[in-house]
Amino acid sequence: MRTAHIPAYRKLEYPIAGVYDIRRDAAVETAATFGIGVIFSSIDEVANLPGAVFDIAVPGNQILSVLEHLPDGAAALIQKPMGESLEEARKILDLCHMKKLKAAINFQLRFSPNMLALRDLLAQNALGAVTDIEVRLVDRQPWQLWPFLKGALRLEVLYHSIHYLDAIRFLFGEPEGVYCKAIAHPEMAEFRDTRSTIILDYGNRIRCSLTLNHAHRHNEKHQASEFKVEGTAGAAFLTMGVNLDYPAGKPDTLEVALGTSDWQALPLRGSWFTEAFEGPMSNLQRFVAGEDDVLITNGDDAIRTMALVEACYDSSSRPTTPIPEL
Repeated sequence: MRTAHIPAYRKLEYPIAGVYDIRRDAAVETAATFGIGVIFSSIDEVANLPGAVFDIAVPGNQILSVLEHLPDGAAALIQKPMGESLEEARKILDLCHMKKLKAAINFQLRFSPNMLALRDLLAQNALGAVTDIEVRLVDRQPWQLWPFLKGALRLEVLYHSIHYLDAIRFLFGEPEGVYCKAIAHPEMAEFRDTRSTIILDYGNRIRCSLTLNHAHRHNEKHQASEFKVEGTAGAAFLTMGVNLDYPAGKPDTLEVALGTSDWQALPLRGSWFTEAFEGPMSNLQRFVAGEDDVLITNGDDAIRTMALVEACYDSSSRPTTPIPEL
């Protein structure tokens, strides 16, 4: 596999696409199920609500359509991905700047309890100089739960492993480039890439690999959902339980081995699903209220994760290095 350099952001001007109609029947049913007293019939009706913080949970290719309807200066949490390509991400960022939106992207894995604890360990230099980062998933992802993913031109890296890529660059900085191979599965013909192998290039200081297989069809004995970090002074081993029994999930865990000590489990409050979702929305609300100085998953930062995803697909589409003839 050949390396693909991460594209730089550049400002462009684009027209805004049309927006889909709201399904009022689904809104009424949901409101009745959860005892919600107010429902809306159109996006414009919602947008006219003063002082609202908008939570936009739509497929990536519909984000622009929704943002166009928001009032200038509005606060919005936008579901990942930030569009379905780097080109769409640039359009979204341009629109957010033009409308002066206080916009954050919902990269909530940054706020999962074990990732927050790992960030503290790194800040304390408890692991020493980081030398190795490894993500390994062996699970059966139920892609069919999201009908809009059928026929999507990009899937596994864009809609799932983007979380791991985002968390890695958030915790360890920007890689110099990436090697990637993303492929489909013969038993999932309606979906594009469902498995991928990714190597992030951090030069000679860090080996970083992601092995992601969402087509494992056997029982849980050899399932895996792991995020491991090794350093010169210690190591951390995280599990992301939601992948092991989606959507119910199993508990997340964090184990640490410092120096020559054995592995120790650290207590956590909750898991990636659902406690991590508190983070981006809380940060956005506090930022709007002037209580937080930084919007952690702001668009100018999130587009760098989109550039990394773009580089993955670029690398995957290129010819691999041929084996020399003997």
